[in-house]
Amino acid sequence: MIEIACRVRPATTAAGIETFTVLSTLRALARRIRALEAEATDHEHAIRRIVRSWRPDLLDLRGVGPIVAAIVLTAWSHPGRCPSDAAFAMLAGAAPIPASSGKTVRYRLNRSGNRQLNRALHVIALARLQHDPATRAYADHRRHQGKTDRDIKRCLKRYIARQLFRQLEHPPTSATTAP
Repeated sequence: MIEIACRVRPATTAAGIETFTVLSTLRALARRIRALEAEATDHEHAIRRIVRSWRPDLLDLRGVGPIVAAIVLTAWSHPGRCPSDAAFAMLAGAAPIPASSGKTVRYRLNRSGNRQLNRALHVIALARLQHDPATRAYADHRRHQGKTDRDIKRCLKRYIARQLFRQLEHPPTSATTAP
């Protein structure tokens, strides 16, 4: 649709001024969309280069792209910021919060923490649920145990936070650090 809108050539003779204005605006918006898409692609390539120069091992993890890796690296900041994976999970808002009542023992999502980092964990969890057979099998297993999709995603986020923390704190020996 954007391609067609870019090629629209409004003519004032065949249509009224309203139609001409609508078609002109449509064409201008379509061209602006194309320009913004190209700009976003350029920014994504630049971010990918930065992440590859600092921590290329993050891009090897399933579900982690350049934008998500940049968000994780920005929130993590430096080794030692978080003393444990539990602290990193709390920073990400992925630590389980007890929400028990009486004889019922359950946990709820943590609503605090770095929302961008939490969103990055959410994106990773969704990508793994869609494309990783092991994650899908885990979700099916937990569903048969009576867990809701929300609880399954909470558990996945906590697992991903633990995995990212370990990856960040103990990088592979081939990873280079930024000067």
